[in-house]
Amino acid sequence: MTEYTRSVELISHSPEETLTIGERLGNLLRPGDVVALYGELGTGKTVLVKGIARGMGIQAAVHSPTFTLVHEYRGPVVLYHVDLYRIDEAEVDSLGLDEYIESGGVVAVEWAEKMNLLLPAERVDVHLKKANESARKIVISSRGPRAQTIIEEFTRNAGACL
Repeated sequence: MTEYTRSVELISHSPEETLTIGERLGNLLRPGDVVALYGELGTGKTVLVKGIARGMGIQAAVHSPTFTLVHEYRGPVVLYHVDLYRIDEAEVDSLGLDEYIESGGVVAVEWAEKMNLLLPAERVDVHLKKANESARKIVISSRGPRAQTIIEEFTRNAGACL
């Protein structure tokens, strides 16, 4: 398994700050990038993906794909927003998610822990956790050289993020 090569820890004090963090991350993503999101219900995963979409130049309103599993958002680069909340781990490998990952778009996967071994070794992991009722601890980590470049650039510009 690829080790984390770089990470950055942030505290978001509001959904707006989480959106801004996602936007900054989305601005750095390129075709083929995968973002794996981890966190309990209500930690801001979908809000972060809304920011990612905005940072990627996507104009469409982003919604949780919980009931449809995958939403596709067109922009300069396609964003595939995957939500595995209602899927059993045993069912994940039959969904064909590898096709989205290999499509040349950006893939953001909520509840990524359900994909475990199906996630590519090269990816950005985002762990969200409640720090208190309104604040969220967000740890963005790289797995692999491309993801490390993303985190390094994100870190260089973190002051502009919040």
